[in-house]
Amino acid sequence: MGYFVIIRGPLGIGKSTLSKKLTKILKGNYISMDKIVDKNRIIKKRDKNGLIDVRNFIHANTVLLPVALKFLKEDKPVTTDGCFYHKEQIVDLINRLKPYDVYIFDLKAPVDICIERDKHRKISLGEDATRAVYNAVSRIDCDIKIDTLGKTPDQTIKEILKHLPRQ
Repeated sequence: MGYFVIIRGPLGIGKSTLSKKLTKILKGNYISMDKIVDKNRIIKKRDKNGLIDVRNFIHANTVLLPVALKFLKEDKPVTTDGCFYHKEQIVDLINRLKPYDVYIFDLKAPVDICIERDKHRKISLGEDATRAVYNAVSRIDCDIKIDTLGKTPDQTIKEILKHLPRQ
């Protein structure tokens, strides 16, 4: 059964780790929004708050879409992850993915946890960037909220799976 899963949340919350594990469980396909943005050098403009302008992410959606649709047409689930701090990007992606079902998981944790996790990444973005992205992501609530505080990745995935179609 083909459907699309968006794992969104602030920097350092574990989106990529969870998305990759979830994709294996679903026997689906993972598409990294970060890799699309980096590989295609999409980040060109910043908005008045210093965040990446929504037009960059809309462009990233156009790059992601053909790959996602290929797998969805083969009835395979597709998972992507990213901060998705612009509601317009999410709406654009949902509209482009019709008629496929889209499940959006909104990962939650305190900002201090995200800052601490960011410090242990290969390439840390720093406390200021983590706070800025955290605040931007927190302004939007999407579909299914998942509190990750005190949970292992496996416990979080178990909670996510409760909301997805059975394989």
